[in-house]
Amino acid sequence: MIRKIIGLFILAGFVALSNQTNAQDKVVDQIVAVVGKNIILKSDIEGMFQQQQAQGITSEGDMKCEILENLLVEKLLLAEAELDTTIIVSDSQINQNLEQRIQYFISHLGSEKEVEAYFKKSIVELKADMQDVIKNQQMTQQMQAKILDKITVSPAEVRLHFKNLPETEIPQIDAQIEYAQVTVQPTISMEEEDRIKSTLRELKRRIEAGESSFGPLAIMYSEDASAKDGGVLDYAGRGSLDPAYAAAAFNLKGDKISNVVKSEFGYHIIQVIDRKGEQIKTRHIIMMPKVTPKAMDKAFNQIDSIADFIRKGTFKFEEAALRYSYDKNSRNNGGVVINPETGESKWKLTELDPDVSKVIPKMNINEISKPFLTMDDKQHQVYKVVKLLNKINAHPANLRDDYVDLSNLYMASKKEKKMDEWIREKQQGTYVRIDPTYVNCNFKYKGWIK
Repeated sequence: MIRKIIGLFILAGFVALSNQTNAQDKVVDQIVAVVGKNIILKSDIEGMFQQQQAQGITSEGDMKCEILENLLVEKLLLAEAELDTTIIVSDSQINQNLEQRIQYFISHLGSEKEVEAYFKKSIVELKADMQDVIKNQQMTQQMQAKILDKITVSPAEVRLHFKNLPETEIPQIDAQIEYAQVTVQPTISMEEEDRIKSTLRELKRRIEAGESSFGPLAIMYSEDASAKDGGVLDYAGRGSLDPAYAAAAFNLKGDKISNVVKSEFGYHIIQVIDRKGEQIKTRHIIMMPKVTPKAMDKAFNQIDSIADFIRKGTFKFEEAALRYSYDKNSRNNGGVVINPETGESKWKLTELDPDVSKVIPKMNINEISKPFLTMDDKQHQVYKVVKLLNKINAHPANLRDDYVDLSNLYMASKKEKKMDEWIREKQQGTYVRIDPTYVNCNFKYKGWIK
């Protein structure tokens, strides 16, 4: 139920907005339920039902009843959040989430124009429509986090829980692998770096001289997704920006334009548009140095030689990673790549980088791959060789090999139990009214009907 509730929030926002902006497809808005002072409309249920059908989601029960119950839980959380003075949603949080949501729509529908055509409203109008939806979702999520924040599990609890599990309920662990890598990044020539910096300095001069505006030049010259928006990046704090970019941006005064700034992503000139507390809204022009074919060949030959020396035993893989690898996250770890989701070295095949996943399944343990071209986490081209360290076949979970997975599963079950208890308790003290057409639903929580 917890996963359904969490997953519901994004989908509910999309459906609520779709219902608001597609009037000709909208069913007559009948109030189906009231929780506290918050209502659930028939159009909310019908819209979500259509979305789930479009995604191929099926149910053994009555899907509309299940949707209604998820919405009832969401409104119950919202009613409690509205009474809790410690739950605060700032304008900057809403603005950041709005931008993320618009980008989500763009990625699924193709472009801003496609988004505006689908919803029959401009991006500005869409953001205005979504503000209350997003605020309610964030309040609900904060409320749920507050209910569950003190849940912990100890090793003794995990062992006892696993010991008492019936054999039929022991979870199946997917196949996993562990691997190490050495990466080599092609060298950028000084001439290319000078060309980029010279171009950006000239763009800065043109803006400051009033010969052109920042936005049009960003559209023409900038080399990231923000170019189409005139280089505008939404509000962000220091921690979510590249350190060099953040240092330059936060030191700018008024509408001044920065000198050329080198970040891990490329070279920038930056201008601050607005400040809200510890967050700033900026625009930039970013240019990324190009790698010559000669540099690509040199990098390939270098990593090919490194791999050959490892195979011959000239030095160990761990030494090669420490001495030659460009990847700072793995080189000091003997090249071992850590899964950021779990903090462990184990990876499911579905979690791997696509280029790595094409190579690893065909390898034997301790085998070194041939060099292959891929992109690093900063979107730079790099050559990479990988070593398969371990391959774990799918199997029933055991404490020795799968403690982290079992701990996470037990934590999830404790949170679900806590959430169940909270819902049943709050049902009793919250005004809930459900339309008679839905009273025969086989709800999980029986306390909705009073």
